[in-house]
Amino acid sequence: MRFTVEELKKATNAEITGETEGNFEISTDTRTIKNGDLYLPLKGANFDGENFCDKAIEAGAVGCFYTKDDCHASFKLKVADTLTAYLEIANYARKKFNPVVVGITGSSGKTTTKELVYSVLSEKFKTHKTYSNHNNEIGFCQTVLSMPEDTEVLIVEMGMRGKGEIELITKYAEPDYAIITNVGSAHIGRLGSLDNIAKAKCEIIKYLKNTLIANDNERIKKFADFGGKKIFYSLNDVEIIEKRSGYSKFIYKNKEYLLNVEGDYNIENSLSAIELGYKLGLSYDEIRQGLEKYRPIEKRWEIQEVDGYKIINDSYNANPESMKASVSTFIELYPNPVVILGNMGELGENEIEFHREVGDFIGKKFKGKHVLFLTVGNLAKYIGDELSKYGFEVKHFDNNIETSRYILANLHAGITIFLKASRAMKFEEIIENLKNKTETDNL
Repeated sequence: MRFTVEELKKATNAEITGETEGNFEISTDTRTIKNGDLYLPLKGANFDGENFCDKAIEAGAVGCFYTKDDCHASFKLKVADTLTAYLEIANYARKKFNPVVVGITGSSGKTTTKELVYSVLSEKFKTHKTYSNHNNEIGFCQTVLSMPEDTEVLIVEMGMRGKGEIELITKYAEPDYAIITNVGSAHIGRLGSLDNIAKAKCEIIKYLKNTLIANDNERIKKFADFGGKKIFYSLNDVEIIEKRSGYSKFIYKNKEYLLNVEGDYNIENSLSAIELGYKLGLSYDEIRQGLEKYRPIEKRWEIQEVDGYKIINDSYNANPESMKASVSTFIELYPNPVVILGNMGELGENEIEFHREVGDFIGKKFKGKHVLFLTVGNLAKYIGDELSKYGFEVKHFDNNIETSRYILANLHAGITIFLKASRAMKFEEIIENLKNKTETDNL
């Protein structure tokens, strides 16, 4: 997306030194900058992009945004804060091209919901979305500035690690519609309580223009102080007709839909896409077709065959709610299941109890069923301890290498293995070890 100097000055109120002509793309990375770009340096805890302005010019940038007086570019735009300027440019583009903006947040399921919404709305509109899970304020700017100028619907995923972060994004996104998937214990270590998490998620409505679509959750209802239209959805309103591996069929509000993925939680996530589809004028057939076309993205119920093992990798992220839901779905649908569980992160001072709670929940629900559990990591051990109390076979390992060795030595080809953990556990290493089993044997 390109901007004139006049547009950039209008968006950011920058103090401009020097002259240049043309329309410019904004780049924040000297490694990928192109001839004719304007360099906008960002700052982090351990880096300052302004230190690389000279490098950006050498790489072909025509000028730089800056805050310090030691910028030597012949064409430069001085602003008080470069991240704020980036957000202001994104907001300018949002208003200039004026797509319908959909904001999506939640403790879990927001990326899946974003993909479901995109799959549905793409049946009718030219739709652009947040890439992968790039859901912070920088990702928001990248999303807006990468959208085609004829975009009709812009879908923005909004993540947060603390109070005020969603409010910052929604201030510049100015969503027409907002979706809150749920409120759970993800990030409770940072925010301290479920009420505080709910308050943080409900920041999405601060600049909301039209309609809130949210999970029928008492905490969301308590803190969603919004005077506009509200739609609440729940799995309790669904009649599930059929569910099996890679397939779910259900009735919602007297209409039948199907997903080519398993899991009650995926059905629940799809309800927001259905509700939004109708709000934006899609027909039943368009919504149904959009849901059928949905496919999970990487590390979210990603199924692959590895050396004779069928592996379902759902290890992009994990919190107690998502772990209970996904493990339950797997055990219900697959015979002789093998479940590998790792640590869940950012659960605060009660992290041990949260892990025990997961083990107790699964143990009670599936007592008497044949399941082999492998736990990996110091916290996941507490999940296994609880499962053992219900008579399950549990093997514990300190790391992914030990886990891989056990699988290769003890589990026969043809079984199905489920992986669930927080991203920090790097469970993709287990898959790679199984792919390279001869190398693993020599570790």
